[in-house]
Amino acid sequence: MFKSVIFDMDGVIIDSEPLHRKSYYLMFEELNIHVPEDLYASFTGMATMPICEKICDFFSLNQSPQTLVDTKRKYFSGLFEKGYKLHLIKGVLELIKHYYENGITLVLASSASMENIEMIFKKFDLNQYFQAKISGADLKESKPNPEIFIKATELSGNSKKDCVVIEDATNGIIAAKSAGLFCIAYNGNDSKSQDYSKADLVINNFKNIYIEKLKTIKSN
Repeated sequence: MFKSVIFDMDGVIIDSEPLHRKSYYLMFEELNIHVPEDLYASFTGMATMPICEKICDFFSLNQSPQTLVDTKRKYFSGLFEKGYKLHLIKGVLELIKHYYENGITLVLASSASMENIEMIFKKFDLNQYFQAKISGADLKESKPNPEIFIKATELSGNSKKDCVVIEDATNGIIAAKSAGLFCIAYNGNDSKSQDYSKADLVINNFKNIYIEKLKTIKSN
């Protein structure tokens, strides 16, 4: 039996990948650089700072990584405030409520900044369901390092054998498995070119991981 579910946010709770992509590519345009698609895909699940560090290194930029972080977040916040289309992933609110109403402890473990997390949680009124939230931007290491999921497990108050992670990105799946956690990969429409081979379970519909079904899966 599992007692806690640790959710990623981007690509699992909200369809924010298009907004992040738009923000990054506006930054790339400002920097006058061309980022290959395979390089961009490798960033999925990582925090903004290590992404910007990689960009500075890859393109030998004179700007500091922090300058790039600030630029990207400027575009993200601007688009968000202007009402850029942003929706919850289909079926995720029902899943969150289902877990919450059945006594499952919910924790958010996202690579997004806490500022962005708070904006999203306020917009969709999600704080009422989650015991804790943790941002990878506040940690020393980013996914695929397991630090964020080790800390999320601690925040849940349960042992790792009683925790389940829901992720959509290769980097997040590697991080969850490195932390010794059961990991479900959500194969949605936003996260492209991701490798789900290390996940314990791959789904494309949240109805497949309601409690009774998930208990059966985890017991096998």
